[in-house]
Amino acid sequence: QYYIGSVLNGGGAWPNNNKRATVQDWASQSAAYHAAAMRSDMAVKIPLIWGTDAVHGHSNVSGATLFPHNIGLGAANDPSLVERIGRATAQQVRATGITWVFAPTVAVGENRRWGRSYESYSSDPALVGRYGAALVRGLQGGLTGDGDVVATAKHFLGDGGTFNGVDQGENRATRAHMIATHGAGYYAALHAGVQTVMASYNSWNDVAAGRDYGKMHGSRELLTDVLKGRLGFDGLVVSDWNGIEQVPGCTKDHCPQAINAGIDMIMVPEDWKAFITNTLADVREGRIAESRIDDAVTRILRVKMRSGLFQHQPAESRFNGQTSAMDVSALAREAVRKSVVLLKNDNAALPLRAGQRVLVVGSSADSLSNQTGGWSLTWQGTENTNADFATGQTLLAALRQQLGEANVTYSVDGRGVDPSQFSAVVAVLGETPYAEYNGDVRFPAPLQHSQLHPADLAALQAVAGKGAPVVTVFYS
Repeated sequence: QYYIGSVLNGGGAWPNNNKRATVQDWASQSAAYHAAAMRSDMAVKIPLIWGTDAVHGHSNVSGATLFPHNIGLGAANDPSLVERIGRATAQQVRATGITWVFAPTVAVGENRRWGRSYESYSSDPALVGRYGAALVRGLQGGLTGDGDVVATAKHFLGDGGTFNGVDQGENRATRAHMIATHGAGYYAALHAGVQTVMASYNSWNDVAAGRDYGKMHGSRELLTDVLKGRLGFDGLVVSDWNGIEQVPGCTKDHCPQAINAGIDMIMVPEDWKAFITNTLADVREGRIAESRIDDAVTRILRVKMRSGLFQHQPAESRFNGQTSAMDVSALAREAVRKSVVLLKNDNAALPLRAGQRVLVVGSSADSLSNQTGGWSLTWQGTENTNADFATGQTLLAALRQQLGEANVTYSVDGRGVDPSQFSAVVAVLGETPYAEYNGDVRFPAPLQHSQLHPADLAALQAVAGKGAPVVTVFYS
């Protein structure tokens, strides 16, 4: 009836609203979408494309191996590792019948107050460029293979440099800084052949030049003249979740400005029926030229054709429905080893040795939610318990396994325990999970972890200087 050409699942959306849906459940949902698209009365049947936020592994699916977030991978300084992670993630995604991934994020994070800082590989634009290209190569492969997916470079442009780190806020960079810093990831991703680009929520106001470009979702100069014109991008530009409503004069269900600016596919998760009606009226009444619609449709079809959707339905992939594709724990362990940063090791406190009695403190020690962060099973990552993770191991469980249950004592706050009776103390500190604006530390709030999470400071003070070396592990 509505000729739907694409669907997405946001963080925390699963088949039948079941957080523990199996790989086969996901694949069955994909097959049902494909069958519905093929039942339309169009003379030429157009296959549907399904997109998902697989941003550190196929992170919305129960049982999928998760990888460190981008900020951790950036510390590894290993583009080949990122490419292999992309390859593994693509195979996980294809196992569930999905063929489009909203990654890589090629933001250059410039302010730690930004709630998406952990989605940025680095504040170094050169490293972001190398990583972005590597992940595109890993995800897309040859585009038509059984384990290939369509990648997305996001969020165009300048999301990592907003004033005071406010998510979806205003970037006040000069033109030269925007080109050299925030554009770096896109040049590399486009060169690697990325097929889709997602527009950013933020706006750009070049204060020094007195030039306000406005919201990216409504900027024809950036989306059409620069991205599609000067940079030669011939794939499709997709909006972010309800991103059009932030364009002046627009709502969630109506925004001719965004389409005229160069958005080819609109992410309208709620008011999509009204959006279709309103957009049709815009075309009939001349607010959107038919040529603009023709260009958008051409770009969407080009991506679908390039990715093989017209030749093979998703269910034909050899990975489809295969639970085994979800387990890439060896690669994840390698990524963790390479991304962990050792700040100091006074008096050879590490490594811990077999036979040592160890006291573990801190609520994050036994929390897979704090260990995995946002975009893990759910959008924020806060709605999860350890039992929700079909795989994975907390640091506390790992220490008990390696050192022996009898040698590990756990206290959440360190109270009522004598640290001097142990060979070492492991204090595990961490943030409560968050995603996007919920993670912003709004100015002038302090950035220090000890002030934002006083319980962690109290646990550390309870064991520090009490007769045993303290090893602090920080999840951030």
